[in-house]
Order: sequence, then structure tokens, then C-alpha cells
Amino acid sequence: MSVSQVFSPTRTGDDGDRILRYTLAERVNHWIAGLTYIYLLVTGLAFWSPYMFWLAVLVGGGPAARFWHPWLGLVFAVSVFWMYQIWRGDMVITKEDRAWHGAIEHYIRNEDENLPPIWRFNWGQKLFFWLMFYGAILLLISGCGLWWVESIPWSLRWLRYLSVAVHVIAALATIGGFIIHVYMGTAMVRGGFTSIIRGEVSPAWAKTHHRLWYEQVTKGTNTRE
Repeated sequence: MSVSQVFSPTRTGDDGDRILRYTLAERVNHWIAGLTYIYLLVTGLAFWSPYMFWLAVLVGGGPAARFWHPWLGLVFAVSVFWMYQIWRGDMVITKEDRAWHGAIEHYIRNEDENLPPIWRFNWGQKLFFWLMFYGAILLLISGCGLWWVESIPWSLRWLRYLSVAVHVIAALATIGGFIIHVYMGTAMVRGGFTSIIRGEVSPAWAKTHHRLWYEQVTKGTNTRE
């Protein structure tokens, strides 16, 4: 069962009704994934190009970055896989998402009132989720090849080269998605950033941005196709 199916509005003092958007466990896991990814981004860029190696100084120098990069990569991967476990039901692309995507020009122009209603996450959020999920898988597999590169026999050296190529491509793809995700959550959609900190949103915010999800948690409906 999706966690969104058991959410209910909660009273928070004088501010009126608030709707629980993210549980404490979801928020903690989100920040674990986000902070570990930032560390991996910084250290990964330092390893990728000598012109960016100065970034390693920010995290304790080259040896420290080399030691912690793979271990925090494992933490990031576990965090992403846990997100998949609890959010996969919410991340399925529906007909409502396709209709929302077809009207995305209204989203770009901040004309949310003209957008079709959607569930807990919109089409862009779902796209980012699957990018990071499959990106984490590729980064994990290729990262293991780079972590234990000396264990790969010379006769299979093509695996070393493949690991480098896959790791770089997956990293660049997820970096692009991550930058867009941070921008959208902090500058584009007011209330998005605070929701992942406090876990709550106003009914007006929920109704404006995720109307079907709002009706689901306030009226107990749960009809999807």
C-alpha cells in the first residue's frame, strides 16, 4: 500500500488544518539521499577532472574523498532503493500524468490553475525519480568495478573502460536532473521545499498542485487507472 493512502489532515494549532505530505521517515531518508548525493557529486567531479580537484579540499582532501566516496555511494544507493520500496506505487505514470505533461506549458508559465489535476507527484517528479533510481543502479554497478578495479583481470580490461564510461554518463545525467530538482523545489514551486522539512502543506497548496491527491487524503477516495 502506498503511504499516501493512509495520510489524513492534521490540526496544527492556530494555522488551521494542515495535510501530512511526507512522513518523518520519508523526510529523513530524502535528506540522507540528498546530502550523500551532494558529497558524491563534489568528490566525483574532483576525481573526474584535474581542473576540479580543488573540490576535494572542501571535503578533507584527496585521500579522505577517495576513502569516503564509495562508502557514501553505498549509503546513497540504499536510500534510493528504500525510496523505491515506499514510493513505487506513487511513481507509476498514469493517464492524468500524460494529460498534465500535454499541458506543461501552463506549468512553465506558472498557470497552475489551467493544469489538469494530478495525484501525489507530477509527471516531472516521477521522471526525476526514475532517472535517479536507474542512475543509482548504474552508478552502483559501475562504481563497484572502479572500487575493485585491480580485481578485474587484464584480459577483461574492457570492463574497466566500460565502468568508467557508464559511471561518467550516469553521473552527468543524474547531476542534470538533481540541479533541476533543486531549482524546482526551492525557487519554482513555493512551499515545495518547506514540505520536505516540516512534512506538511496547506489544503490550498495541495488542492492547487496535486488536486487528486488532495481529494484522496481528505475524502478517502483511492481510484486510479
